[in-house]
Amino acid sequence: MLEMELPVVCDGQVPLGELLSRVAQATYAELVELAETLPNMSDAARKRTLADWVVKTKKQVVKLYAVMKWARDADTVQTCMNITAFLMNQNQQFLDVIDRLTFAKESLDPARLRNHDLLTSLDVLTSGTYKRLPSAIKEYFIPVPPLSDAEVLKTLNAIEDTIRYRLRMTEIIPVEMSQHRIAGGRVHFNVPRLFETSLCLRGAEKDDGWFFVSVKFLFKVGGDATGNREFPQEPAGLLKQHFADEANARMAYYLPFPETAGVLPNIEKPERPKLPEGTIDAPLVRLYNFLQMMSLSYQLEILWYQAHRMRSLGWADHLKVEMLNNRKTLFVSYWLRPTPQNISGQSQTQSRMKLPPHGGTLTISIVESRATQQAGSGPARTPVARMLADLQQGAKSGELRPSDEVEGLKFDVRWEPMKGTLGVTVSQEEALASAGRLEVDSENLDFEDMLVRVIHAHTRSILLHFQSELRRGPTRNVFSPEGKVILDSRGDYHQLRVHLCADEVAVISIDTRTGRMNLRDTGDLAAAGRGPRFATITDSLNENPKMLLEALSRLRLHTITDSVEQKAKYLGFQVFRYRNFSKEEIQKFGLTARGTIYIQLARFPSHYLVLVITEEDFRYALISVKVLTDSMFANMIMEDIGWLDVRRIRGDRGLRTPREAVISPLSNEANQQRKPHAGASAQDVLREDSFNLDTQTLRELYAYCCARVAYTRVELQLKRRGIPYTHVNPTNSLPPPELSHIQSSLAHSVPALCVQSSDILSGAPAAEAAMPNIRVIPLNWWSDKKAQVVTCVKLKYVQQPVGKRAAARATNNIIRPSKRIVYDATEAVVSFLSENVDACVDEFLEEWARVSKMVVIAREIARMGKERKWQDVQLLSFDLQTVEFAYAADYTVSISCTDQLSPTGGSFELRFSRSAPTSRPTQLASLAPPPMPVSLRRPRTNPHEEAEPYLRQILRHGPLATSLYRLVGLLRDTLPVVVELDRMITSAREQAGQDRSNAISKSSIDEPWFDAFIKGLGWWRVLYGDLRHALDLRLMTDKRVVVLDASCSLFQRSSGPRTEEDTESLAFQPIPDFRNLVTEAVRSARPPGVANKERVAVIDIGVVCEGGSVGPVLRALHERVLKKLKEQALG
Repeated sequence: MLEMELPVVCDGQVPLGELLSRVAQATYAELVELAETLPNMSDAARKRTLADWVVKTKKQVVKLYAVMKWARDADTVQTCMNITAFLMNQNQQFLDVIDRLTFAKESLDPARLRNHDLLTSLDVLTSGTYKRLPSAIKEYFIPVPPLSDAEVLKTLNAIEDTIRYRLRMTEIIPVEMSQHRIAGGRVHFNVPRLFETSLCLRGAEKDDGWFFVSVKFLFKVGGDATGNREFPQEPAGLLKQHFADEANARMAYYLPFPETAGVLPNIEKPERPKLPEGTIDAPLVRLYNFLQMMSLSYQLEILWYQAHRMRSLGWADHLKVEMLNNRKTLFVSYWLRPTPQNISGQSQTQSRMKLPPHGGTLTISIVESRATQQAGSGPARTPVARMLADLQQGAKSGELRPSDEVEGLKFDVRWEPMKGTLGVTVSQEEALASAGRLEVDSENLDFEDMLVRVIHAHTRSILLHFQSELRRGPTRNVFSPEGKVILDSRGDYHQLRVHLCADEVAVISIDTRTGRMNLRDTGDLAAAGRGPRFATITDSLNENPKMLLEALSRLRLHTITDSVEQKAKYLGFQVFRYRNFSKEEIQKFGLTARGTIYIQLARFPSHYLVLVITEEDFRYALISVKVLTDSMFANMIMEDIGWLDVRRIRGDRGLRTPREAVISPLSNEANQQRKPHAGASAQDVLREDSFNLDTQTLRELYAYCCARVAYTRVELQLKRRGIPYTHVNPTNSLPPPELSHIQSSLAHSVPALCVQSSDILSGAPAAEAAMPNIRVIPLNWWSDKKAQVVTCVKLKYVQQPVGKRAAARATNNIIRPSKRIVYDATEAVVSFLSENVDACVDEFLEEWARVSKMVVIAREIARMGKERKWQDVQLLSFDLQTVEFAYAADYTVSISCTDQLSPTGGSFELRFSRSAPTSRPTQLASLAPPPMPVSLRRPRTNPHEEAEPYLRQILRHGPLATSLYRLVGLLRDTLPVVVELDRMITSAREQAGQDRSNAISKSSIDEPWFDAFIKGLGWWRVLYGDLRHALDLRLMTDKRVVVLDASCSLFQRSSGPRTEEDTESLAFQPIPDFRNLVTEAVRSARPPGVANKERVAVIDIGVVCEGGSVGPVLRALHERVLKKLKEQALG
């Protein structure tokens, strides 16, 4: 309650809801913009733009989150600001009081005191006493003996009897005060809905009149409860004393003044008015008239206070409150309009429509209701009350008439809506009927409720007029159907819902406070971009409400255009509202066209799908345009125009062929208004969902237009390459069953192309593997997926796909090794699928180059076992994309190629692995080491995997078959080396793990650690833990491998011994006693009986091994070198 009395200060405060709405709408608008612009960017630019947007939006969201955290204390801060304003006002009041007191002090200083009482002073000095002491002082100091309870009760009973007698016998009581009771020595009168008062007699004599005791006004303040303290029902203090003085004066108007002792003789008493002849005094009538006026005036002041309180709560600029006729009339004007400001150079009539200064008036007056002459004049009463009043007057006064007559006062409430408010003249009778009975209810004094009820009735009448104009005015063809314009009245809230198109609805409402017309959309985020448009239309309508019909028509057209444009942009289409056509060209769309939307075919910029907007629905056309380069503004003309039948395209496709249904010469049909077919109902002509164009339909229309134009792009590609082609019947050129899911019934209308393999594969590898005819079939033109082209090649001979991959990807002898290649093993047909129509020929040639190389590799691998007698070389898997084969025992490699049409000639990718173990015996010619027991086998890895970057380069040099033989030979020759290196590293890691787990090693110096890695093609290095000693392994000709100290080089010119200075200048130091270590290793590693087959030669800087002897020699040499380095480190 106390907080509501504080002044509201909103300086610097912003509603949190408005901030949230603006951030959400801004984010949504940026997302829409990104959706429009990102498809045209490169991948790098798109990622960079998205990253920047995410960072920026995240910052905004974090700031918003912080603001929402702060907003939790918004109420406290607001209360503190209100308290601060209250204290500042209070401080100003204190300063004003100080100024007033200072002024009073300065003004009273020169005031003169009254003269001294000289007579009383002389009496006191001469006699020593005060002879002239007033009786009031004696009575004040000498209290009167109080009455006993019995005396009090007796007195009250006596006065009650006197009151009862006078009321029944002589006093004229107004019929309105007939409800009374006598108790406690007084009489209590109760007038419903006005007041309740109590009176008492001054005495039992005839001239002893009535005196006022108390009064209670019978009303209840409604609405805001803060007014109850400002308007108490029972006056108290000084206010009550004023009521008592005025009431007593009115009741004693004809009574003589009471005798008062001690009155100075020089003072004359004023004379009381005397009763006219033939009248009898009626003090209770005068009291009723006074209290009735006070009660009604009191209630009117309460309503005035509530009206002013509304002004302080935001209605000040739109509500005018006045008290007229000696404060007996409350005059309120609502919907005040600001004073128009003339624009320089324009008159007021030209700048805006002349509207009334306010919307209407509400007048509450205290008036006197009089009965008609036929009813006997006097106050307006019911027949029963009038009869009771006549009987009382005849019984108590006889022929005399009362000195005063009852004044029949009441409230008169009048509402007058102004003519021309918002351009509408409201019928006052209909408005009063909708507002109901307007009266002041003393049980609920609420001016705001009364005013709002009047405003709502005024609003409803205006909206009904707008509804009637929309249905019967110039726009009746659009808004006359049922459900187009609906007056939504929910309780006391009224709004006009105008259906524009599809699910778009414009809501027209009138602000209760300002009387301004508001036009808004029912959407939320989707209407963020249309907010300024609605605000502009709203301002225009408030300046000139007569523009409503025109504004709604334009808004409907813009909404339809925005809806279609938004859906087209969601689908990634390029949309234009206007193209540079002349008026004569635009008239080709017909006289009923109200607007157009141009959707440019992305792959065919000179063709457009045009949506022509009429009053009833859409019309669809496909046009081809030509730009007049010689014109100043690059004007366009329509070369061809064809009208589309959506029903036939989506459903009744069998009525006419697509060529007849879509593209037709420019005819007079465009200039004729379509007429409904015979038997069509009004619902068919004016469909409610006629503008509800879903994205699926728009996508199909767009794809259909692409189908009619875009298939010629394939022909252009063939023409640019000089490749002749012929058209074939598409029914005889269907793609393989694997691609049947991308078929469409409209695909039968698009012809297929046939080219010769000798023309298109000229210069390509393995061109002789293709049959003469190659088919090119367009697919997926009319679905919502991306358009595709399939090129079918029938093979003469090919290595049949083998292995698990081919088996896993095969379905009914159909193999699909990749997304773009499908192979029919039964028909020996390879289908190349291209998703880029403009580059379908290039993609086909690239895929053919890849497939043909894989075919060559698979064919050569299959021949190696016989030609080179490499029994271990076996083809494991071949699926047109990848070739996997074993080059020694279970060591395998898979080869694939990419970027075959690049200027560098493409690249190859090698993946090394180990095949699953088999029970077959090892071949005698195998280079792999003997298999280990299953329980002792380590995880199966191929050590050649680290050399893949060097090995892949072999296939890029020279003919593919020759390079392939060189690669396989290199893999077989280096296998013993990489296997032994892998075994050395694995054994060392296992031994180190066992030592740590068993805690055997107690040495303070760790065992030297080593690592093996590849340095180049046919070159490996074993680097020891001190990083100063290493072994190099190099592959030589005739399958020889040299193992040497890394500090030495095979290419040194001088063979003399190096000095200490030369040793320190190199990166590695010589291994101590390396020559003796080599000799010992060779002796221990050469098994007996194989010396003649695999030769080993010791040289100055290492040892040269042949064939499989490199493994034992390397192992023995490594163990000795490792032991030697460890001893050197411990020493």
